[in-house]
Amino acid sequence: MCMEIGCGSGYVITSLALILGPERGGVNYIATDINPNAVKVTHETLDAHGVDAELILTDIASGLENRLAGLVDVMVVNPPYVPTPEDEVGAEGIISSWAGGENGRRVIDRVLPVADHLLSEKGWLYMVTLTANNPSEICLQMKKKGYASKIIIQRSTEEESLHIIKFWRDSDTTVDEVTDQSLIGFLGSLLSQIPLFSLWRGSTSNDNC
Repeated sequence: MCMEIGCGSGYVITSLALILGPERGGVNYIATDINPNAVKVTHETLDAHGVDAELILTDIASGLENRLAGLVDVMVVNPPYVPTPEDEVGAEGIISSWAGGENGRRVIDRVLPVADHLLSEKGWLYMVTLTANNPSEICLQMKKKGYASKIIIQRSTEEESLHIIKFWRDSDTTVDEVTDQSLIGFLGSLLSQIPLFSLWRGSTSNDNC
């Protein structure tokens, strides 16, 4: 099972299905978003590419805790990570797609325990973070829950850096190389399309962890 939390335009879940579909039969795809417009647009994106996925309008994974517990094999999260005033988190309009509150961690810190609950024993979590989010501290939080972690992709300017961190349960040492490399290649492409913090700020006013 592949899951995206915060599906936005549907680009990620659609691309995952297109990349993994030919290689892995019987894969189920599920995506959530708290914004009904995002769910609508994601549905249109999926339809345009002939891809099936279950779309759920919910906050992170609220209501899915029992149904999906221990079943998600790949989870991708591009959370609102930009440091902003706390009152902008969850605000109406497009600002909620990037507003992360103090240190940009308000949503990230809510996602981590959800991921721990939903991931399978061999599950992988891929999360986009900003340097200001303190990725090392995020990795430490997950280490306490039994996860190993690694920054697999990094994109930097003189001002800021974006990272994609991969988390997996430390006891799981087996790696599906084909799937892993496909995902890393795709996520690298994804990262190149995400505006850096400096751009957000202007418009609005392979290391171990």
